[in-house]
Amino acid sequence: MYKLIFALFWALTAAAAQADLRIFATVPEWGALAKEIGGDKVRIYTATNAFQDPHRIEAKPSLLAQARQANLLIAAGADLEIGWLPLVLRDSANPAIQPGQRGYFEAAAQVQRLDVPSSVDRAQGDVHAAGNPHLHLDPRNVLKVGEALSARMAELDPASGEAYRANYKAFAGKWQAALARWEKDAAPLKGVPVLVHHASFVYLNHWLGLKEVGTLEPKPGIEPTSSQLSGLIARQQSQPAKMVLRTAYQQDGPSQWLAGKTGIAAVMLPYTVGGTPEARDLFGLFDDTIQRLLKGLQ
Repeated sequence: MYKLIFALFWALTAAAAQADLRIFATVPEWGALAKEIGGDKVRIYTATNAFQDPHRIEAKPSLLAQARQANLLIAAGADLEIGWLPLVLRDSANPAIQPGQRGYFEAAAQVQRLDVPSSVDRAQGDVHAAGNPHLHLDPRNVLKVGEALSARMAELDPASGEAYRANYKAFAGKWQAALARWEKDAAPLKGVPVLVHHASFVYLNHWLGLKEVGTLEPKPGIEPTSSQLSGLIARQQSQPAKMVLRTAYQQDGPSQWLAGKTGIAAVMLPYTVGGTPEARDLFGLFDDTIQRLLKGLQ
């Protein structure tokens, strides 16, 4: 009798576990969004963290093992993961999450991308042919991605579809309220000229009206050089910047050196969920980003 009860319990537990949607997210922001939508109905593995450059990740066996078990892969897209994700997809041997299948989802495909080049030449540096991939830093894009993602999750897991739709609706309501608050708080940032380490903040600048007047990298993906930094110092006379921005995963040396020479603020932004202690989730990411920018402006 006890063996029968145990067997039934094990079978029910296994069935419940099997019903979970197993998600492989390439970057923290989209893993966090999937969690908002999926709640306890999903199991999420995030392949990178806020202190790793998402362009440059090693396709380790641990990533392959997780991808092999996934029902849904969420990528940023626009070639952000071009250096490692194709290898993970190929070697995972998981047909469900290959590009073109319903188990493969690209955030960049859901929004209007910025900085789409008219032509691509490797001499230009690490230029993304499909446009700038750092689209999550405009919170309006998060809503667009979330709507499409909730629909895809419901398609793959119809039994939990109603829960996904309800969770997204609740999230969207809170997000819209937060968006209005962020835009009000960030009003003093409009038109403020900034320097950036890398083109990580194109969407953030577009949303808030910050004016990017230079980059520390001489070309995208090329580390800052002394000549590039010296040129930016000289340009302060004609195009003065108020801040120099970098992500949590970028070295602080170049921006700190430039700040020391010019007197402008060097501001480290979390960039994604987990980039600072305050950026614990998507809401914290934007709360902390706005506060750090305002503090830098002071």
